[in-house]
Amino acid sequence: MSLASLPRRRALFSAFALSAIVATAFAFTAPVHAQEKARIKVGISVGNAEQIFEVVKKVAARDGLTIDVVVFNDYQLPNAALAAGDLDANAFQHQPFLDNQIKSRGFDIVPVGLTITAPLGFYSRKLKSIDALPEGAAVGIQNDPSNGNRSLLLLQSAGLLTLKPEAVKNNTATPLDVVSNPKKIKLVALDAAQLPRSLDDLTIASINNDYAEKSGLSFNKDAILKESPKGPYANLIAVRRVDKDQPWARKLVAAYQSAEVKQFIETKFNGALVPAF
Repeated sequence: MSLASLPRRRALFSAFALSAIVATAFAFTAPVHAQEKARIKVGISVGNAEQIFEVVKKVAARDGLTIDVVVFNDYQLPNAALAAGDLDANAFQHQPFLDNQIKSRGFDIVPVGLTITAPLGFYSRKLKSIDALPEGAAVGIQNDPSNGNRSLLLLQSAGLLTLKPEAVKNNTATPLDVVSNPKKIKLVALDAAQLPRSLDDLTIASINNDYAEKSGLSFNKDAILKESPKGPYANLIAVRRVDKDQPWARKLVAAYQSAEVKQFIETKFNGALVPAF
């Protein structure tokens, strides 16, 4: 071996050594990046969803997925938390609500599976029947666009008011779209969470099922005006668009849509909540 060839051989040795080091590094790091996520945070609304997710968590755990539940008292927060990365998924809203949030706040959030339908009801501490609603009654509805629209449609179905056809068609009705109000009812728009606490001040109020449940109200026993459970308001599980094909997202949906969870919903809530899957 000539002395002239030594630098070349050393360079080749260094290149091979560097390649080996890089290959070894990738061998150790690649499995870490490919490792499937086994723990997620899911945002839900207060009330019956908490009971349902106790069952969902048990089913998911058997499939290797740990679910940490984060409970919210305000419908405006879970999508913001999801978009910010503080949650991996949420399960509290129907498609019209999500559509409105995307339009107004620009969230890149998509549905990955259906959960339950929670029929909306009007409740009262003063009346036993919607037929007894007096003239000039104070009627509470939600101040968010999708649930406010939903409440107005329910009032129209009971013949208490008439809405502009275009608003009905587009599911965009607000109090400004009322064209006929025979009983001159006074619509009072409040945050959904405040409506149960405002029942003493209102003649009737539209209350979402989860808040009704939390306030000790029964849809089957206490609601004096009820929405059909077969409407377009099935709730859903939502994730950021970049996560929609993640294995953990599929496991979450599969756990919720399991036979065990379906049986629990049907047995526990007796029609007040209806599986949408």
